Amino acid sequence: MIRSVTVYCSSSNLAPEPYFSEAESLGRGLAERGIDLVFGGGHVGLMGRTADAALKAGGTVKGIIPRFLEEREVAHPGLTELHVVETMHQRKMLLTDWADAFVILPGGLGTLDELMEILTWKHLGQHRKPIILLNTEGFWNQLLQFFERIAAEKMVKPGYESYYDICNSASDVLAMIDRQNTSV
Repeated sequence: MIRSVTVYCSSSNLAPEPYFSEAESLGRGLAERGIDLVFGGGHVGLMGRTADAALKAGGTVKGIIPRFLEEREVAHPGLTELHVVETMHQRKMLLTDWADAFVILPGGLGTLDELMEILTWKHLGQHRKPIILLNTEGFWNQLLQFFERIAAEKMVKPGYESYYDICNSASDVLAMIDRQNTSV
């Protein structure tokens, strides 16, 4: 049963508008389903927009932020819970531990790092949680092509593509979560 979703996404306020619309739809949809949103705790970019939409819809939003980012005043001030940790590693562990599933929106280096880590952990058998790439406007297409290359060159074992699902819209992500929750 998926009761909490960790969302990884951009903290950039300069991302294209369709990414923000999908972030809002996802946050609102999670809240409407009573699913907790767990995220990096920032008020900026897609991160902030997802959290704001979930909060506006009456959802529970849990942020986890390292102290150095909180001190730079990027912490979201209106969350249900804000947990301040000392290191990025502690943040990543809690983001993983508190998740029943992961949704990865468009993002930069931090998002890519988080995605690679949870994919690797799944590959190594450290978790079996769903990983869903929200492929808004084909954002993840080049990365998916790279995955095909490393598979073709035998850098990963066949079946790696079963580690994640790809959705093109927040409504598709929410439908996938709904199916998962009704099949349990």
